[in-house]
Amino acid sequence: MAPMASTVRDPAMKPETREVIEAHRAAGRSFEAGGVRSFVREQGSERGGAVVLVHGVPSSSFLYRKMLPVLADEGLRAIAFDLPGLGLAERPVEFDYSWTGLARWLGEAIDTLGLDRVHLVVHDIGGPIGCEWAVHNAERVLSLTVLNTMLDPATFKRPWSMAPFATRGVGSAWLRGTPRPAFRRLFLAQGIADRSAITVAEIDAYYYLLRRGDGGRAFLRIMRGFELTDAKRRLLWTGLGERPYPARIVWGELDPALGLDQLEIAQRVLGVDDPTRLPAKHFLQEDQAPAVAQAIADLAAPLG
Repeated sequence: MAPMASTVRDPAMKPETREVIEAHRAAGRSFEAGGVRSFVREQGSERGGAVVLVHGVPSSSFLYRKMLPVLADEGLRAIAFDLPGLGLAERPVEFDYSWTGLARWLGEAIDTLGLDRVHLVVHDIGGPIGCEWAVHNAERVLSLTVLNTMLDPATFKRPWSMAPFATRGVGSAWLRGTPRPAFRRLFLAQGIADRSAITVAEIDAYYYLLRRGDGGRAFLRIMRGFELTDAKRRLLWTGLGERPYPARIVWGELDPALGLDQLEIAQRVLGVDDPTRLPAKHFLQEDQAPAVAQAIADLAAPLG
């Protein structure tokens, strides 16, 4: 399938931001899975172990751009694609944006890309989404690396930075009323410990990729689709507790949204006593990319 044409158009977008988005787009290609057209970036030899990098909100495959070459240098095949409703993916109105629906689509994307067995890396809501697929497809998972995420849906409370987006009407107003400067401040405060690691143009790329095409309506549906239930917890805890593959935790210990309480839950669920703790906030892929990628590679590379 041909590379995806540019679809991010806004007369207010600065040239340097457009250049960042276009470089990202040009580094990948479009594909279709489950009836949804999406976007994928891949780097590394096809002979290397496949590492599937699952993003959360309000991000996309753009989040992993710095990690792809590091994983490739370790002999792995690094793969990051956009979930429906985010990044350069389509935003179909008739789509199940719940964690269950996104997990189903994740599996369809993995199948479409011809991936048999994978090393799975999950972040943010990519945790419950990716882990649900892993629970149902344990024989296809070679390893699991968990980055700042939530693995106890029954007790998880949305932090203040996420809560408004989950309320119908309020979320739309909040998103419309968040100009780029406010988005930048929030992104830095919640996500970045070393501010020298990211440019304003890159932060603005997150802003435009989130709102592309529909003004962020699909993102709001995702935020309202959290399945914070006992049933989802039982599914994840039972399946992950019985998993046949190794797991690793890599955590930004300064994360104000998904902090050390969520780390402790992840340790209990996965039975991991020695998490890798990094001096980072929520988006550790931005300012700790080499360290995160190396931790993934140390687990994945020896397993093939």
